[in-house]
Amino acid sequence: MFCHRCGAQAGDAAYCPNCGQALPSGSTAAAAAPWTPPLGIEADSGRWLGEGWNLVMDDWGAYAVMALVFILLNGVPFIQGALIAGFHIYTIKKLKGQNAEINDFFQGFNFFIPTLVASLLIGVFTFVGTLACIIPGLVIAAMYKFTYLFIVDKKMDFWQAMQASHAVVKNDYFGFTLFLILAFLVNIVGALCLFVGLLVTIPLTFAAITIAYREIVGFEP
Repeated sequence: MFCHRCGAQAGDAAYCPNCGQALPSGSTAAAAAPWTPPLGIEADSGRWLGEGWNLVMDDWGAYAVMALVFILLNGVPFIQGALIAGFHIYTIKKLKGQNAEINDFFQGFNFFIPTLVASLLIGVFTFVGTLACIIPGLVIAAMYKFTYLFIVDKKMDFWQAMQASHAVVKNDYFGFTLFLILAFLVNIVGALCLFVGLLVTIPLTFAAITIAYREIVGFEP
């Protein structure tokens, strides 16, 4: 288990060893319990991307700044997971009607350890799947697209979050893989627009994934 405030690994402790935050009783048992998805899940790629477009356009200035920071820092080793989590945290606040600020983008680093391990595992699994054949690699990448949302929203550890994401996607492997492919193509178009388009398409991708998560899983209060 890890701390919900700073993201530090806390084990079975009652208080976070890093920041002193009190941890809820029974957290270890809760972390061990598998998450069960609702029935009848189907991907709706076009609608999610459309709603993501509207959300980003309504706040494009802030999203463009975050996308620029993401592009500049994405090459720094081991922080991609935290950056992705930051996009989701900002978008969750927007969708909840809360006051989202650009500083929220950096709150993803509060979950640095679980997002780091998740990103490494997802990268390895996707690479192995791609070596076998491109299609398994795409399916594996789609399987874990909700991992970072389960980490920041449900406060799951990396493996439990990956299992929960897979539990969602396995209801419609084809639909969620198509969702991933469409998001990838959108970013290709953004890159072709002298890379300026990436300032729109990168946040659009994360916004669409967050919107899909809200619809399927629902945010914590």
